[in-house]
Amino acid sequence: DVQPGVNIVIGAGTEIIAGEGAILTAGGIDSHIHFICPQQIEQALMSGVTTMIGGGTGPATGTKATTCSPGPWHIGRMLQAAEAFPMNLGFLGKGNASLRLPLREQVAAGAMG
Repeated sequence: DVQPGVNIVIGAGTEIIAGEGAILTAGGIDSHIHFICPQQIEQALMSGVTTMIGGGTGPATGTKATTCSPGPWHIGRMLQAAEAFPMNLGFLGKGNASLRLPLREQVAAGAMG
């Protein structure tokens, strides 16, 4: 069915998928994640979230949870662990350096912000 007043341009870059009999919606983005356990991903997927952005270093409790992954080594390990999950994941580096080199190292390691 076509909704009145909705004009969507379909061009060469448009991917058309068969959606008969289905409800298709955009996935949600959670932009403040403390990556403390892999079970968060399953719960997020079941609620419609398809992208998670945040940080951390893996399992943590209480005040040890963080929204940044400190340094290239931790970012690399988080990216490596993320390969196992059907979720768009973005990891934030630790941005409290006053020099550019540590920030560049984190971006080169895969931090998205």
